[in-house]
Amino acid sequence: MDVERRNNVTVTGNPSGPTVVLAHGFGCDQNMWRLTVPALADDYRVVLFDYVGAGRSDLSAFSEDRYASLEGYAQDVVEVCEALDLRDAVFVGHSVSAMIGVLAVGRAPERLGALVMVAPSPRYIDDDGYRGGFTAEDIAELLASLESNYLGWSAAMAPVIMGNADRPELGEELKNSFCATDPDMARVFARTTFLSDSRDDLKAVAVPTLILDCTQDVIAPREVGAFVHQAIPGSTLVTLDATGHCPHLSAPEATNEAITDFLARLA
Repeated sequence: MDVERRNNVTVTGNPSGPTVVLAHGFGCDQNMWRLTVPALADDYRVVLFDYVGAGRSDLSAFSEDRYASLEGYAQDVVEVCEALDLRDAVFVGHSVSAMIGVLAVGRAPERLGALVMVAPSPRYIDDDGYRGGFTAEDIAELLASLESNYLGWSAAMAPVIMGNADRPELGEELKNSFCATDPDMARVFARTTFLSDSRDDLKAVAVPTLILDCTQDVIAPREVGAFVHQAIPGSTLVTLDATGHCPHLSAPEATNEAITDFLARLA
């Protein structure tokens, strides 16, 4: 199997610099990092990819059995790292990719030596002593709506997820990204994302970790960022002056500064 073709792998930036892997979230693709790549390209080798089912990935490689758990996506990450023979790369994961990164670091610690979690959530559903931001009924309704009318769901939810109502072009971009994703594959990824519970995986993270949350985020409220920070020993939490769930698009300068400051401290 040609992993680089399967996941539409792109390598750019400084070929002799340390490697940074950028991983997109649900309903997105590697293009969502286009405002971050220029901030890294001079000093770092930058690896981008699309999960199977997203962007220009090989849709024929999709398997519902594999991608019905976050482990399947983590295996994609590990196989990309193996194909490129990465060593001590920094994994930057947005949203659900932050948790996929946690799993990938555990599987291949020699290949991924640090973690940046952008708007992470280990569990979206509230639990005793834990606020994920949604009730079980909320998530059931969200998934039912998505599965019955994916395009309508995308049009309604993208502006809510993005936030920044005063900049409707951002919500429109996210809607278009959602709508470009194969609906059947999106349904599988959505269930995997919104029904997952990765809280127990956090305490096993043993690499330098930066957590970025936003001042306002309906998908991952600040209590979630605080929980992740408390669960990962030695992690750093930075709250960005940003609104919405996609700060790399809505507040790229602040996001890029936080990431590059963290990368500089690793050197």
